[in-house]
Amino acid sequence: MSTPLEQQTEEREALQSIYEGDTNFKEIDSVTFQYKYGEEDNYKSFLVEVKWGENYPDEAPAINMNTFYNRNLLPVVKEEIQKALSTEAAQWLGCGMTYTLFECLKDNLEQLTAEQPESAPAVALVDDGVGALKISDPNADAESRKKEPKKEHLTKAQKRRQWERTDHKGDRERGWDWVDLVKHLSQTGGKNDDAHTASEIAASNAPALHPLNN
Repeated sequence: MSTPLEQQTEEREALQSIYEGDTNFKEIDSVTFQYKYGEEDNYKSFLVEVKWGENYPDEAPAINMNTFYNRNLLPVVKEEIQKALSTEAAQWLGCGMTYTLFECLKDNLEQLTAEQPESAPAVALVDDGVGALKISDPNADAESRKKEPKKEHLTKAQKRRQWERTDHKGDRERGWDWVDLVKHLSQTGGKNDDAHTASEIAASNAPALHPLNN
């Protein structure tokens, strides 16, 4: 009776001969084999990886459905394929079964992938209003407030006087800041005028002089 290692060697050679030229078959190492189902980039396409343990074929091989190639495969579909392979492997313990496992999937491919969509599901874009949000910088706002000139607060009386100086349209009348010379002179007067007035007052108060020969 041959040992598991001898059986593995014989099965490996048989697999290499059967799948020679088949691009869907791939030997990863001496105990790991892959087979791809369906066309490349098809959403229903998937890949099965079978790995022999030390006691294979007296024990079932490990089935891996979590390769990167199967990233689009629905979990429920992976579970169905895994279940089908485990059921088939249990019937062939003690015999080389890798070829049988790969071929049994071909016969049940349509049934096992019935729940897998033909293409990627459409993703609805939801406008959550994030794009309309504006993030403000509190420090920048504080700086802008500091730079704004401080407005002068006027009392009602000051505002009324300021309004009366304008033409009630917001514009001041022409010559509003001119100096009234007549008023100014009447209030201040000149030095020469003051001296002249003083001399006149003194002359009016002086006693009259009469000639002695009269």
